[in-house]
Amino acid sequence: MSSCRAAAVATFALAATGAAGCGGSERQDANEPRGTFEVEVVQASFPRRQAVAQRSTLRVQVRNQGDRTAPNVALTVKTQSRRPGGANSAFGQAVEDPRFADHERPVWIVDAGPGGGETAYTNTWALGRLAPEQTKTFAFRLTAVEPGSYRVGYEVAPGLNGRARRARGTRASGTLKVSIDDKPVDARVGDDGEVIRTGDAVAAGADR
Repeated sequence: MSSCRAAAVATFALAATGAAGCGGSERQDANEPRGTFEVEVVQASFPRRQAVAQRSTLRVQVRNQGDRTAPNVALTVKTQSRRPGGANSAFGQAVEDPRFADHERPVWIVDAGPGGGETAYTNTWALGRLAPEQTKTFAFRLTAVEPGSYRVGYEVAPGLNGRARRARGTRASGTLKVSIDDKPVDARVGDDGEVIRTGDAVAAGADR
């Protein structure tokens, strides 16, 4: 699994439109029920304008609008490849360079992902059962490391393996345009040895 991280805050416009557990002998999705579930994104935020070394938070809030408990609400994140035919990863870009054993370079470094949300998939996180009329928030603390313009997509699901499906018409996915400036934010080392960075990402408008 490759490392990744990010920054930002912008309110997303939402468009209508999973993973197995790490460790242990029993799969997270072993007992996933079949059926449809009304899970949808009610709010998503991520700054549109960022700078190298700047930290910010990507948040996606998911709500169960139906009357059945979703078995394992999951979020998949994909930063679209700028290279034709390139693979999409969560917070990075595929590169073709024989000097590197790892053919993916991070755009953001993930300082912290959703607590307890890691799965066997490199770009999917899951936060467990989601009862009717309840919400859960996927939050990623990220640091931008690669300048350029990017499109970050997200999609939610009620489960990991496809037996639990989203109901039709739910607002479950969206895309955000992000621009990372190559001029790093000011930083200094504090008395306690911690790196102190100045400047926060500026909130931006919504994208579909």
